[in-house]
Amino acid sequence: MLYFRGCTARQKQTGIQDATEKLLALAGVDYHILDDEMCCGSVLLRTGFIDEATEQITKNGEILKGEKIVTSCAGCYKTLKMDYEGLDVIHISQLLDELIEEGKLNFDKRDLNVTYHDSCHLGRHMEVFDEPRRVIESVANVVEMENSREDGLCCGAGGGVKSAYPKIAGQMASSRINQACDTGCKTLVTACPFCKLNLENDELDVVDLTEFLIRYGVGDEEQ
Repeated sequence: MLYFRGCTARQKQTGIQDATEKLLALAGVDYHILDDEMCCGSVLLRTGFIDEATEQITKNGEILKGEKIVTSCAGCYKTLKMDYEGLDVIHISQLLDELIEEGKLNFDKRDLNVTYHDSCHLGRHMEVFDEPRRVIESVANVVEMENSREDGLCCGAGGGVKSAYPKIAGQMASSRINQACDTGCKTLVTACPFCKLNLENDELDVVDLTEFLIRYGVGDEEQ
C-alpha cells in the first residue's frame, strides 16, 4: 500500500502523518511513502488552473498507477478518486474502519463525548459519512452538531478561500466552532487536514481522526 500523505499533512500538520504511520504499523499494514511526493493537483483544480492541474495529474498518474493508495487528505482522496483515471484509492477513515472490523485494530471504548466535523470533500462530495463515525465510536461517543452529514457546514478553508479571502474563511470557521461548542464537547474531530488547520482555536481541542485514535485509543498522550 502507498500512503499518499498530501501537502498539508506532509508539511504543515505533520502530526497527522505521524499518527497515521503509527496506526498502519500497529495494524500490520505493509506500506511505503514517496520521498518526492508531489501535490495531487486539487488546489489547482479548485482555483481554476486547469492546464497546470492537468499537467500535474499526468505526471502523478504515471507514478501512482498500479498502487493501492491510502490518503490522509479528503481533498487528495476526492481528486485521486474522481479526477485521475484508474487509481485504487481509499481514505484513511475508510481503511481504519476496515481494520477495526477485521480485528486488526482494537480499542477500549471510553466514557468520552466528542463531536465530528464532516469535511466538504469527504462528506457531501464523496458521501463518506458513516466510516469516520464508526471509527470514533470504537473509542468514544459522537455528539452531532446542529448541521452534520449532508447538511454539514464548510470550515472555510477549501477552494482557495482561506488564501484569497481569509476574513471570510475565519468567519466560516467561527460559525462551525460555535456549533461544536454548543454540543458541550471539548474535542472536535475531523478527517481533513485542511479543516483541522482552519478550525484550530482556543476553545476546543481540534484533532485529526488519526491523532484522536493515537491519543485516546492507543493512549499516546504525546499526540
